[in-house]
This record gives sequence, structure tokens and C-alpha cells, in this order.
Amino acid sequence: MLGLNKVAKAIFGSSNDRYVKSLAPLVKAVNALEPRFEAMTDEELKDQTRIFRERLATGEKLDALLPEAFACVREAAKRTLGQRHYDVQLIGGIVLHRGEIAEMRTGEGKTLVATLAVYLNALVGKGVHVVTVNDYLARRDSEWMGQVYKFLGLSVGVIVPNMHDPERQAAYACDITYGTNNEFGFDYLRDNMKYERSQMVQRPFHYAVVDEVDSVLIDEARTPLIISGPTDDKSEMYIAVDSIVKTFQPEHYEKDEKQKSVVLTEAGTEFAERALEDAGLLEGANLYDFENTQVVHHLNQALRANMMYRLDTDYIVKGGKVIIIDEFTGRMMDGRRWSDGLHQAVEAKEGVEIQPENQTLASVTFQNYFRMYPKLGGMTGTAATEAAEFFDIYKLNTVEIPTNLPVQRKDVDDEFYKSEGEKFEAITKAIAEASSRGQPVLVGTVSIEKSEMLSRFLKAKGVEHSVLNARFHEQEAHIVAQGGRLGAVTIATNMAGRGTDIQLGGNFEYRVADELSKLPEGPARDEAIAAIKAEVAAEREKVREAGGLFVLGTERHESRRIDNQLRGRSGRQGDPGFSRFYLSLDDDLLRIFGQQNMLTRVMNSGLGEGEAIVHPWISKAIETAQKKVEARNYDIRKQLLQYDDVMNDQRKVVYEQRADIMDSAKVSDVVLDMRRDTVVDIVETHCPPGTYPEQWDVAALKEALATQVNLDVPVEDWVKEEAVDQEIFTDRLNALLDEKIEAKAAALPEESWLQIEKNFLLQSLDHHWKEHLATLDALRQVVHLRAYAQKTPINEYKSEAFALFERMLKATREDVTRMLAFAEFNWNPEPMAMPDMPDFLKLDGGAQTSGPMFGAGSLLGGAPGAGVFAMGDALSSDELAAAEAVADQFGPDFVAADPESWQRTVARNAACPCGSGKKFKHCHGIRA
Repeated sequence: MLGLNKVAKAIFGSSNDRYVKSLAPLVKAVNALEPRFEAMTDEELKDQTRIFRERLATGEKLDALLPEAFACVREAAKRTLGQRHYDVQLIGGIVLHRGEIAEMRTGEGKTLVATLAVYLNALVGKGVHVVTVNDYLARRDSEWMGQVYKFLGLSVGVIVPNMHDPERQAAYACDITYGTNNEFGFDYLRDNMKYERSQMVQRPFHYAVVDEVDSVLIDEARTPLIISGPTDDKSEMYIAVDSIVKTFQPEHYEKDEKQKSVVLTEAGTEFAERALEDAGLLEGANLYDFENTQVVHHLNQALRANMMYRLDTDYIVKGGKVIIIDEFTGRMMDGRRWSDGLHQAVEAKEGVEIQPENQTLASVTFQNYFRMYPKLGGMTGTAATEAAEFFDIYKLNTVEIPTNLPVQRKDVDDEFYKSEGEKFEAITKAIAEASSRGQPVLVGTVSIEKSEMLSRFLKAKGVEHSVLNARFHEQEAHIVAQGGRLGAVTIATNMAGRGTDIQLGGNFEYRVADELSKLPEGPARDEAIAAIKAEVAAEREKVREAGGLFVLGTERHESRRIDNQLRGRSGRQGDPGFSRFYLSLDDDLLRIFGQQNMLTRVMNSGLGEGEAIVHPWISKAIETAQKKVEARNYDIRKQLLQYDDVMNDQRKVVYEQRADIMDSAKVSDVVLDMRRDTVVDIVETHCPPGTYPEQWDVAALKEALATQVNLDVPVEDWVKEEAVDQEIFTDRLNALLDEKIEAKAAALPEESWLQIEKNFLLQSLDHHWKEHLATLDALRQVVHLRAYAQKTPINEYKSEAFALFERMLKATREDVTRMLAFAEFNWNPEPMAMPDMPDFLKLDGGAQTSGPMFGAGSLLGGAPGAGVFAMGDALSSDELAAAEAVADQFGPDFVAADPESWQRTVARNAACPCGSGKKFKHCHGIRA
């Protein structure tokens, strides 16, 4: 059957080939328009954007504009960048526009391809997001490709860390916005924690193009984005448990390197119990008693940190901080932390300052984030191996785009060695030989540790080289750019998403930037540029004669895609090239996932010291091991998505409710419904439907009304009435509660009351959503144990999550009702001194409370109504800022007698103390 498939493909071509051929008429149409656009002046070319937009406004479709828009972009790129899109790049642009993945080999110009689809879709005016894998590429591409867009009259923004909200709003308001997947995702989460629509930075999603789509949507999809807030400091516990774990012996635990987990043996449990008891950390004699849940949690994380997570492989220590290393790209992930206390355990292990554990405030997976875009396209050099997952999860087809010139690279069989030492000796020899004849070498390693080990081997042999890994993150683009120079040796920890081509003979633009940065414009600079250009051209020919770039892999990665990305760095645009992988039985992939018995027999069959073997069985074992890991990682991502889908449905409901509340001029109807439901719940709890009055718990009902809705009513007298029932009870209580709330509302200006209702509602919803997320996190940690009871964990999770969500909504209703029922508001239009309070809490012309304080409770992490304003001196600067922001939303206006302090003490929406009658923000509150 397999043979027949090959014959059929040879005759008819693959489905991919047929699809690519079907795009030929569109490419032909774009090429036919080239003379027309070449004849236009710059102004005429720029004016095409206006013309296209007018045609769209009359109902013309984007597909109809495609040939002209692509021809327009091609001409603009020729005039601004000096680059003309190849025909295969036009095909890539069509694929991106159709919401598919374009697989294009390294060096085929994916960055330029994106301009075609991005420009066409940006004409609609709804904003296009271009997603890159790091901030350097976001900045570079927004400036580099931005020349094309700006020439055609489109605006371009870029989102990078540490930008303020107004800057982010401006960037998102542009026609085209560049940024990383993390920045886009976190902005989405932060937006849904805002209290006014005007504070949100993102617009509704329209279209996104994801660069290195496999890295973003596959590799990074195993970890959700989480915004979290600090909890109590437990650093002493981590340090104490870490010191105990460091005394464990190998017989005390069992490691599972596939799952990165560690479990105690029976001997280990006994040893841990004695050690924890001696340290005063154990309650009772049994480690697994309920009282010791937290201790067990710390112990498990300390075990994982010490036994499974390795310095310079999984993380590095820099500047007194533990920084995670991305296992796929080898990059530092500054600002990202492992959750569930693991990061703190690693900090204790390394003896650095332990940051507090965090509680989840908001989270989303990349899968669910990117599935919110109505249209999504992606590009990468390696997507075919994951095509099924792209379609299953994202409904994205993968299209292999042919190369502009035939690939000349030679990919030879792997070499296998008995030990890692022998392998590195052979690698060092191969590098020295290639470098000596002028052939540049790119060496791929899987960890920083292996990069530095190889570096020591090369130094011992006197071979000059550059090391590219997380420790030298800042210089990576310049190191990569010159990796194709004569005899250059570059060691790289995973090459995914580097974003810079390795050009034979070196990169002309980077050499000019590096060597002539201080040389002013003029004849001398022009002469120097011409000399560099000639040097690069001459060096390119020498490198081609030496065989082109030699890609050397020091071991196989667990994903075939990463291996293919490394190989793909060689042989760009028809250049010659060569690739080979060197492996040993000590490699992690073979040691953990390989077929040890078979490999050991083959390797020990008469193989001498330092000798290598090439065998199809071993190659097959490697491929089988990689497929195993890929399937396991897919299962992890799929399971993560299954659980997040449950939360995602709830997240959509909560975020939609928040948006509706923010957009509403008044939420009185919502608050009234909540009040009604709360009263019904109280009555039905103590007077169950279908029961007689003598069966009701009247005393408990009276107490509940007093504590939950602030009503002191003679329910014991009502019960004595004839024909009384639950409905009569409910109606009377609603009438009394309405009267109480309406009296409070009448004492305040309508605008202030409406703002109070809205903010109570938003804060309560946020507080209970945060608590709900924490509960769901805890549920996920233990729900897998239900499998022992023959129950499906995901079904159990869905069922309980739904019940917890209903409980959260009920708690929110009760919370809002209780706060409004108890809060007392006094309106005083005259300045009012409050000598017993800090200056920043003096109120003027605003709402103020007695009894339970309203305001910043849920923002600052406490329960709403917890009285967080009571101790001004105890607030941190961040808490003070949050408290002032909340007070501003509610209407309290902070004032002081001295005009110099107005900026600090007067709320922006308050009447200006100068007496102008204007709002402060429009008068003395205008900031320089």
C-alpha cells in the first residue's frame, strides 16, 4: 500500500503540491501588475492605501484587493528596503492571509513575507498583531518592516516590557502592532482586571500573524500565562525543608526523569518524618496526616528542586535571582517564575533571596488566547511534524512553501559513540578540521552546561569560537549574524527563534553597524562601506568553496523540530551546506527514552576506544524516542487545554460580565436582582419550600437577616400570622431592604451612588473570581487521585468546577448586597476635617463611610469591606496608590490646605479646590 502511495504522489503530486500549484494564478496576477506599480510616483503609491480603503468601504472584499495590495507592498519594499518579494514569498503571503501556516525554510525571508498579509488585513482598520518570540525581534521588525508600512501610510506600534498604559493604548491603536506572545497575553489579562473601559489598552481582536508559530503555539503552550499576587512569606519553611532534603540519600527517593517528578520511598518517608520532627516542623507522628499538608507540599517541591532541576540547564543564577531557561530556545525568561512554590524551593536550594509565593489573580493558556482571534496565520521553518496538532487545537492548515532555489545542503547520518567524553573529543576534532580549511561551523547544544563543556574542549585545542546561550543573550544577534564568516565557530544553545540569518561570508549590514558606527557620513565612510562589501563578497566565495556552513549537533533534541531548525540554518537560498549529529549512550534522550538493551548491545559489539558507529537500528531508535517524547508533550498540552477549557468558559462569562458592567451607565437593575436572589436564598435556607411555619428556624432566620442584609425585623411575630408563607416573607423583606437602600441612595448625588454600585460590583466579582481561581488550582492538584476510584479526572473536574462557579456567583451576590446594606454614606458639600485620620484620607465633597469601610478591599487582597483604609501608615506606596485610585472611582476627594500638595491629595475627578468650578484634572491637576 505504501508503495502505491509513493507511485500516486510521483504521478499526481502530494495534496500540498496541488494546493501550492492552485495559487499560481494569483501569483501571476500580482506579477502582471508590477509594471503598473513601478510606473507610479512615491505619492501615487502612497495614495493606494486610501483608494483600497475606499473600495473596502463600498463593500469590496479583501480577496478581490489581494493582487493589487500585494503588488503595492512589493513595490514599496523595493523602494524602502531594496528587497523584492520572490514568487514563493507571494505564495507564503497568500497562505498567511487565508489564515493558515506557511512553512518556509530558514533564509527564505519570512519576515518580508508577513508584510503582504499584514498590509492587506490592516486596510480594514481593526488592527493587526504581529507576534514575535522575543522583544528584540519585536523592536527590530517593527522598525525594519515598519519602513514599508509607513511609506504606504499605515501606523506601526510595538509593545515591549515596562511600557505604561497610555503608551500601550497608543501602540494598540496603530494599524499594525508588533509584540511578543507574552506581552499580548498579559495585556489581555490585565485589561480584564481594569475598572474602566477607558483604562483598557487592547482593541477587539481581528487578525494576528505569529512568527515562529511552532515555538509559540506548541512549545510554550505547555505553560499558561499567570498574573499573580503575593501571599504570606514562608521563606523560613523553604530554607528549613531544603536543608533536610540536602541530607537525603539515593535510597530515600525515586526519580522519574520523564515526568520530572520525585517520590519518597518507605525509607525516605521514615527519614523525612524523623528529620522534620527534630526540626519542629511535623505535627503528630505521621507525615501524611491532614495537619501536615503544607509541610508535605514544601517537601515535595524541595525534592524536585534538588533532585530534578539543574543549574545551567533548567535555570541560571544571575544578579542574586533564579532565572528560568527556556528548554526550547535556551533563552533567559526573566520575570517568569515556576508556580506552586517550585521557584521558591529552587531559590532556597541556591541560597538566594526567596520571593513570596504567589496566588493566581488571572490566567490563560496560549491556546485559548490565540483561539480568540477571528483569523490567525503563522509562519515557521518547521511545522510539518506538528501539522496534526495545529489542526486539532487551532484548526490551522499547514502549507509547505517551496524554496526559491533548490536546497544544496547535505544531511549525513548520525555518528554514535560509547561515552560523552569520546563524543566530545570527536566533535572537537571535526570542528578544528572544518575551521582550519575555512568552513564555518554552527554547533548546536541542548543546554548551557553542554555549551560550556564543549567550549572548554575547544579552548584546550586552541580553537577560537563564540558561545551563544542565555548568559550572552544581549550579543546573540551580532554573534549569529557573523556565524558564516571564514572559519568561524559558533556554539548555540538551541537555535529556535533567533531571527537572524547566517549568511556565508558574514552579514554586510551588521559589519557596517559594528565597525563604522563612529565614522561620520562622508567620502571616508562611503569608501569603508565599499571595502567591507568587497570583503564580504570575496569571503562568501571562499566559504562556498570550503563547503558552506557546517551544522554540527552535539545530541538529538527531544523534539525533531528543534533538530530541523538547527539543520535549516545551513543551505539558505541555494548555498552549499553540510549537517551531522554526534550522539552517545550518555545523551539524555537515549538514556531516558531510548531502548537501552538494544543500544548497549550494538555499541559494545567490538567497538574500539574513540570509534564511531553508524547503524540504521540506532537511527530508528532515536526517531522512536523522539516520537515518544513528542506524543507525551502533546498529551501534556492537550490535557492542559482540556482543563483550561473548563476555566475558559467561566473566564469568558466573568470577563463579559465585567465589560458589561463597565460599559453600563448604571447597574442598579443588576444590583437589585442580586438583592432579590440573596433574600430568596436566606428565606429558603431557614424556611425550606414545602414546609410548615412550625418547622422553620425563625431564630436563625432573624440572625441571618441581621448579619447579611442589616435588617432587624420581627419575623417571630410574622410567623404567628395566619396564611403566612415564604413568598409573603420574601416580599416583605424585599420591600424593607429596598426602602433602606433607596434611602442611602437618596442621600447622595445620583452620579456618586451609581459609581458606588458599579465599583462594589466589580470589586466583589474580582475578589471572588480570584478566590475561585485558587480553588480551581487546588482542585487540579488533587483531582487526578479520583482515577483510583475508577472515575475520570477531567469529568470530575468539570462537574466540581461548575458547582464551584455557581457558588462563586452566589457569594458575589451576597457580598454586594451585604456591603450596600451595611455601608453608611454621609454627603457633605463643605470641606470636612477629620483630625483622627491621616491627611491623605481627609474627604471633601465625596462619599464617606462609617461601619465597614468600602473601597480598596478586594484590590489590595483583603475581603471587600475589610476596612483597609483604617491604618494609612501601614499601607505600602503601591497599596496607597491603589487605595487612592479606588477612592477616586468612588467619589471621595482628597484635599489639603496647601496648593503645593493638591497633586498628591486631590482626586482627578473632584472639583478643583481653587474654586474654578472645573474638575481638578482639567484645572490645577494637569500634570507637566
